[in-house]
Amino acid sequence: MKKILVLTVTLAVFLAVAAGPLRAHCQVPCGIYDDEARFKLLLEHVTTIEKAMKEIAALSAQSPVNYNQVVRWVMNKEKHAEEFSEILSYYFLAQRLVPKAVEEEGRAAYLEQLELCQRLIVLAMKAKQTVDLAHVQALRDLLAKLQNSYFKKK
Repeated sequence: MKKILVLTVTLAVFLAVAAGPLRAHCQVPCGIYDDEARFKLLLEHVTTIEKAMKEIAALSAQSPVNYNQVVRWVMNKEKHAEEFSEILSYYFLAQRLVPKAVEEEGRAAYLEQLELCQRLIVLAMKAKQTVDLAHVQALRDLLAKLQNSYFKKK
């Protein structure tokens, strides 16, 4: 009996850990969407990525280098880049950008928004890989284009 209890508790803990954090928005058809809030959150992630890049550069230039702080900023930058990509993937691509048939009205806008999302995800990946602030500016520029295109359709 004790073995079953131990196995049950171990399994429950494993499942709780494996489940991971909650995503930006559920995929239940609740109909509750706040697109403006998502764009604001995306921009906040970009700003945080930028700050992390600047902090990494500044800390790396010090002597002696405080590697603990550098690692913390790298992890923070990567976390925000990942969350940025998750919002684009799980909120916009999976739920908000509705596919349009070739002959359907709005097809061109859909394709433009689809391409912008994909390019933003690639840029977020590049921001994770480097501390090149050009990626941050490109993220801001493309995010503004997506936002303009997205709200133009409404």
